[in-house]
Amino acid sequence: MASHRIGTRCLYLPLWSRLVRGAALPLMALALAGCAGQAAYLEGNSLIEKDQVEASLLKYREAIDAKPENPVYRAAYLRARDRAATRLLDQAERNLGAGKAALALQDYQRVLAFEPANERARAGLRLIEMDERHTKAMEEASAAFERKEYEVARARAAAILIERPQYEPARQLLLQVAEKTAAPVAETGLAAAYKTPISIEFRDAPLKQVLDVIARRSNLNFIFDKDVKTDQKTSIFLKNSTVEAAIYYLMVSNQLDYQVMDGNTLLVYQNVASKLKEYQEMTVKTFFLANAEAKVVANTLKTILKSRDVVIDEKLNLVIVRDNPEAIKLAAKLVALQDVAEPEVMLEVEILEIKRSRLLELGVAWPTSVTLAPLVGSNGGQLTLDTVRGLGRADIGLSSLSASVTAKKTDGDSNTLANPRIRVRNKEKAKIVIGEKIPNITTTLGAGGVGGGLSQESITYLDVGLTLNVEPTIYLNNEIGIRVGLTVSSLGEAVTTASGNIAYRIGNREASTLLQLKDGENQVLAGLINNEDRSNGTKIPGLGNLPIVGRLFGRTADGADRSEIVLSITPHLIRNLQRPPASASEFSAGTETSFRRRPDSAARAPVVMPPPPGARAPVPVPVPVPVPAAPEAPGAAVTPIPVPETTPVPQQ
Repeated sequence: MASHRIGTRCLYLPLWSRLVRGAALPLMALALAGCAGQAAYLEGNSLIEKDQVEASLLKYREAIDAKPENPVYRAAYLRARDRAATRLLDQAERNLGAGKAALALQDYQRVLAFEPANERARAGLRLIEMDERHTKAMEEASAAFERKEYEVARARAAAILIERPQYEPARQLLLQVAEKTAAPVAETGLAAAYKTPISIEFRDAPLKQVLDVIARRSNLNFIFDKDVKTDQKTSIFLKNSTVEAAIYYLMVSNQLDYQVMDGNTLLVYQNVASKLKEYQEMTVKTFFLANAEAKVVANTLKTILKSRDVVIDEKLNLVIVRDNPEAIKLAAKLVALQDVAEPEVMLEVEILEIKRSRLLELGVAWPTSVTLAPLVGSNGGQLTLDTVRGLGRADIGLSSLSASVTAKKTDGDSNTLANPRIRVRNKEKAKIVIGEKIPNITTTLGAGGVGGGLSQESITYLDVGLTLNVEPTIYLNNEIGIRVGLTVSSLGEAVTTASGNIAYRIGNREASTLLQLKDGENQVLAGLINNEDRSNGTKIPGLGNLPIVGRLFGRTADGADRSEIVLSITPHLIRNLQRPPASASEFSAGTETSFRRRPDSAARAPVVMPPPPGARAPVPVPVPVPVPAAPEAPGAAVTPIPVPETTPVPQQ
């Protein structure tokens, strides 16, 4: 038996040692891998501090490969990769915007080296490739423009803008091509003729004759609609006026209107609804709004201009108007008045809540009740009256009696400071909440009542803490009116309802006011004070009310809580509404039926008309040159020599 046991032991020990050695090798490999991962991780951290992004990412990758289940290594790798990618991509976009395509290409390639799937970097490479093609096409377009091949230049620039609408060089080239190839505007050609001075006098003359005189004076052509009576009598007396004023007054006094056909031709027609629809040209104008709402602007145009063809696009915030050119000009002025940035103010708020609490507990807590109970016998039988009659002091049990002495004083002071800064637009409400939400459970019973109906619980959350509501009104004199509403609520005791729901008592303190402060003026609001004194105690009747020694026969707890809210508010004006100039806020808008602008009525110098054909030109009278004269005798006077003015009066 002994040799057998020895032999068995000899056979067992080599097997155990082989198992230990076989398990030690993987354990040692795991330990070495963990050490290698930690070393790579620490080395990656040091490389990040030296801004060697690519090298640090390689080290983090080594750490992850050594210990894939470690979340710290993976989080560090992802954080470093995203941070480096964002920085390099922003830098590449800045370089590309500044025209440094080579530097941008390097940054994009660095990002793709450690994150090949980065779509933003791939898009950047495509943009650089597109930029090279557009630069080459832009050079060809510029060369065509220099050779005055405007259509070729226009086509190349338009092709670039189809792929890249915001490419500024192509936009500028298109503007230059448009300036070179633009046809002369009829109104521009009429400007010089309109300003031609004229003095004209006609009484009961045919309309055609009056316009013939104006045509000879201004080199304008007049075409008449078939319904215009050219032989109708008209009278006009103008001195020191212009051709534009003469035409305007002739049209108004004879219920006519005209349409510009080209640079020196006007079509005259009757000012009636049917002719206006036939001859009056319409213009479509799109107003892209930056600040005003499209609905408000459209309502203004419909109310003031009576425009019926108004389209609103709320998604793009634009208004499209179709009306006559005079109405479109007025619409542009109205839109410029409304489409302005709204005033904004930065409110710097400081909220201080001061809490003080005092608690004093002093006295002896005596037992308030004693329980006497008979002891059950060893047989465990029930107690009967006969058994109770035979009980003695040794058979009645007494509950434990204990008394505790309390002498404790608790003081607490707390200050809560919040300093939020909030930016608000004019007449917009802003809200600041500092506190927590308390759940309040409500049970709703269905048909059938408590027993047979279905109940449904709903949870509502109550804001408990400090709530500040502000609504600023910014005036043109850089003063800010602020409607302030401050509410301070505190959580009270919990109340259990009959159905078992829990509700809370909420204490509220509110203050609301309207302030008007200057830019940068500070205002402090204080006085929201809450004082609460509490006293409760447990005493032995009679003895507990004795002075001084009464503390030995009872325990009293006296508490006092005091809290105060101080609010400081300072407005800082960021942007205010600028008062428009008088010329923009008040302008002529025509009449009720026509928006045609009245000619300028400013005073002009006397007009000398040329003589009619065949007449002798008036001999100009030389103006005498003043020379020093001898002192005049008393009573002498100088009479100025008048310059004659000739105005042709047609023969009737």
